[in-house]
Amino acid sequence: MEAYTRFSISYITPSLSGFSFSTVYGIVKDMDSNEAWDAENGIISDSSNEPKIIRTAHSLSSSLLRKKSDVALGLNIKSLLVRRILKNLQDVILGTKICALFVAIPFAIVAKYHNFGRPWVFALSLIGLAPLAERVSFLTEQIADYTGSTVGGLLNATCGNATELIIAIFALHQGKIAVLKYSLLGSILSNLLLVLGSSLFCGGLANMSQEQKFDRNQADVNILLLFLGALCHALPLFTQHSEDAAGTAFSASSILLLSRVNSIVLLVAYIAYLFFQLKTHRQLFDSEEEPDDNCEDERAIIGFWSAFSWLVGMTVVIALLSEYIVGTIEAASISWGIPISFLSIIMLPIVGNAAEHAGAIIFAYKNKLDISLAVALGSATQISIFVVPLCVIVAWIMHIKMDLSLSVLETGSFVVSVLVIAFTLQDGSSHYMKGGVLLFFYTVIATSLLVLPYKTDNDDQANFIGSGLISSVGFAGA
Repeated sequence: MEAYTRFSISYITPSLSGFSFSTVYGIVKDMDSNEAWDAENGIISDSSNEPKIIRTAHSLSSSLLRKKSDVALGLNIKSLLVRRILKNLQDVILGTKICALFVAIPFAIVAKYHNFGRPWVFALSLIGLAPLAERVSFLTEQIADYTGSTVGGLLNATCGNATELIIAIFALHQGKIAVLKYSLLGSILSNLLLVLGSSLFCGGLANMSQEQKFDRNQADVNILLLFLGALCHALPLFTQHSEDAAGTAFSASSILLLSRVNSIVLLVAYIAYLFFQLKTHRQLFDSEEEPDDNCEDERAIIGFWSAFSWLVGMTVVIALLSEYIVGTIEAASISWGIPISFLSIIMLPIVGNAAEHAGAIIFAYKNKLDISLAVALGSATQISIFVVPLCVIVAWIMHIKMDLSLSVLETGSFVVSVLVIAFTLQDGSSHYMKGGVLLFFYTVIATSLLVLPYKTDNDDQANFIGSGLISSVGFAGA
């Protein structure tokens, strides 16, 4: 009997129609996989090799953002290919409660090419990123069913940062170094304080009758790496405000060289972290979750290559919207009277981390803090010791002067956040008050970025070399 499998395609805009080839390729690759198609049609198989969804709190996310679409597409169509396309379109595009936000994507494109106003393009692009981020989380979960919990967890954290990474690439290409640094710093702070704080707070309220415990081994490794990232960001700032033995201040070129050396060290540390996580100490990161007795057995609903094709397509759409955001953020800042630092550090990461935020809260709600910590700390660690230094090295290759130096306010916020997380997680237990305090920390930092005027010495601040960014709303950069 011929095997029919489900496959996924991304939301295709008129300008991205070229993606259809990769989606068809995903169909062909999945023609040899019986499991996903059988699961789709209710066929139960006893094969031990059949991929099954790992029973974690993430599989219960349908109660919040995910749902089974009530709309039946393509039931009366004779073409099997078309029917599979429509069926997967129903599951992936209509399989989320925020699917209505997908309409913001074509509106953003129309606003871009019909000159509706750059602030409108910025706002619509931000809205369009929200459902894309959630669907990327869903697709990486499907892929994780075939790759295993360790690789799947790493893939989930990496793809969860896809929005920030793509925005950083476009900001670097356009020479907006300040926006790049802001967005990546904001991603770290939002994961450490907002995402983890919300998880601990909601998890504590939902499990007040019992003490929430978690494994400190993973948290300790991530916190050590975050301290390393904080040190590499702080040293250029310390050097900038210090003098040598002759009383001469260090030059911007010295700070730039220090940043590049530190970036290489961070990338080496990240490679060692991957080897530690995936090879030598897999047992620390492979934690089998106990199945829920009240839940029926679940299987992956789409094949590996189908999910991969969807993931590639949605990444392309995210790239398009990210380009719009980077190109219109200055106009939105001036029009709304909000500093670019606040838009980049607070607003962009909140949208980009929407998938991790929702997933981490669900995990904590089900009293599975190990997964919540892996999502929040893992994402922050990857941004700090991989994405940021990678941008510095790529800028170096492109002959763009980008360093690791941040302002006193930003560096202080980063270092204090890591210290607070270290103290919060030191005893291996949690309650809602710890999460509440983390949220208070995040609120204070966000308020500071919003109300305090931001000033820089245009030509002397290595922090903004090459940014070319000047705003009339309390932010200035050279």
